[in-house]
This record gives sequence, structure tokens and C-alpha cells, in this order.
Amino acid sequence: MYTNNELLFPNYVIPVLRDMRGPEWRDLVDRVIPLENTHPEKLAFVLMMIRLNGCLDCETDSYRALRGCAMCATQTLRRFKGSDRELLDAYAKALEDVEEFLAEQDVNQSRRIA
Repeated sequence: MYTNNELLFPNYVIPVLRDMRGPEWRDLVDRVIPLENTHPEKLAFVLMMIRLNGCLDCETDSYRALRGCAMCATQTLRRFKGSDRELLDAYAKALEDVEEFLAEQDVNQSRRIA
């Protein structure tokens, strides 16, 4: 009855999105696919998609959740009215946020060790 749903945007959906937009988008997807799941660039891609898709507001019994994450993400990208440049800017902002968060974690970890 229910599809395989995730709590947040799953990494396995990234390759599905490769051909959804233009060449800049495709280059971004190609760059992040081979990265480890914990790599800041892949984390930033996931964060961007979480923000774009509205994953935090997704309810497990909602129509979009019942369709699954891949369908939700492809529909979101299909309906996105902005340019690929705007998507890349959203990715850059997400990467900045991830790097800032990781830097804070390093500082906190250093304080605990010292």
C-alpha cells in the first residue's frame, strides 16, 4: 500500500534527477553522485533538495509521500520556475550552510577535547 518513503531526501534519488534540467544542473549532479554520502558537497545537494521539495513538511500519509521521494523530486524540478543558475545558487547557499555547520562542529569537538 505504501511506497518506500524516507524521512528526508535520500541520496539514491540523486541520479534520477540528472536529466531534469540543463547542462549546468547535469554537471552538478554528475559531480555529486560519486562522492561519499558524508562529503560536504553531497550533503549540500541533499540539503538543497530538502529545502526545494519541502521534505520537512512532508507527512507519511500525504499524496506526495505516497508517490515516493523520486516522484516528488522530479515533479518539484519540473515545476520549478527559476533558472538552472538559481538552482546552482541554492546549492551554493546550502554548501555554505553545510560548511558553516561542520566548522562549528569542529570547534565544539576541539573544546570538548581540550
